[in-house]
This record gives sequence, C-alpha cells and structure tokens, in this order.
Amino acid sequence: MDIIISNSSGRPIYEQITAQIKQMIMGGDLRPGDALPSMRLLAKELRISVITTKRAYEELAREGFITNVVGKGSFVADVGSEMMREENLREIEQKMQAAIDHAKAAGLTREEFLELLGMLWED
Repeated sequence: MDIIISNSSGRPIYEQITAQIKQMIMGGDLRPGDALPSMRLLAKELRISVITTKRAYEELAREGFITNVVGKGSFVADVGSEMMREENLREIEQKMQAAIDHAKAAGLTREEFLELLGMLWED
C-alpha cells in the first residue's frame, strides 16, 4: 500500500493515513472486500507506532469506510453511492473554503469571486 507520511505537513500521522486510504477507496484503487495490511505490518512499513495505525483504522471504521473482523483483519466496506457523495461534498466544501479564504486575502469581492467561479465552471 502506497502511503506517504509527511512530518512537515502539520497534520497528525493518523489523519494522513486515514485521508490517503479514503482517497484510495473513493478513487476505486481499493474495492469492497479488499483486505488492508494488518495494523502491525502497516506500522512497520511506515516506521510508525502500531497505536497510530490502530487509530487510523478505528477512524476509518467509525466513518464506515472499512470493517474490522476479529481474527481476520480489516477490509474495505461496501461504500454506498450516498456515502461517496457525502464524502465528495465534504472535500469540495473544504477546498472551496480554502479558495474563499484566499480570495478574501487577495481583496476580491464576493461578486468578483462568484464571477471567477462562473467563468471557471463554463470552461
């Protein structure tokens, strides 16, 4: 599993793992029923604590992206289309908020921002 950890990102390592596995699931790289590496194996590969991988897997399970089967491991859950839509909307909202913050910092008005958004939408 190709997960890249950045010590300079400012994000906790478990969040980086969670986000990248979600991306793999949403992008179709991981399909329902696919087995994830064991927590110990992933920790060893990434050279991090097992506690960190456990926290990432627990978060993914809590959000419904994976299921943990005692004695067998962790598997990609069957993420329904509504859940995928919600996750996509959440990601879009975060990126739009960042764009709005950047536009405000650059001195754009709401109307200028919406005009720019409209032009980009049409392209």
